[in-house]
Amino acid sequence: MRYWLMKSEPAECSIDDLAAMPGRRVPWFGVRNYQARNFMTREMSVGDGVLFYHSSCPQPGIAGLARVASEAYPDETQFDPDSPYFDPKASRDAPRWQNVDVAFVAKTRLVGLAELRAHPELADLRVLARGNRLSITPVTNDEWRFILCQLLDADPDDVQ
Repeated sequence: MRYWLMKSEPAECSIDDLAAMPGRRVPWFGVRNYQARNFMTREMSVGDGVLFYHSSCPQPGIAGLARVASEAYPDETQFDPDSPYFDPKASRDAPRWQNVDVAFVAKTRLVGLAELRAHPELADLRVLARGNRLSITPVTNDEWRFILCQLLDADPDDVQ
């Protein structure tokens, strides 16, 4: 079991949008960073925990919990010339970009950046690193447990 922080702009897909989707799951499409793509293809497994993070908005922060709900598969948006995520170098025979499905677990109170930074236990949380722009980052077991137990008053074992 691994844990991840996955950023989404609420205007594109918020935690409320995810909760309202059929099957309460969404393909995590549009990732166009090789390191983030590699996390999905090489390290993520079905059932991994996800901190669903709202980014590029007035109040960024952890807004909910989710889980990885599929193995990686080709991101269809790379093949669509009308998509902002279109990649002319990608082909169905040699896709460049992958996604996983993410399933809703729970909406939480918003845990913003200032609150995350206030806890020395989270000093190494990658989303807090200066210049971090990755949309997907690993979260350690200790960080996961601290966020769920201390900040969200949740039992990490009940999230799956």
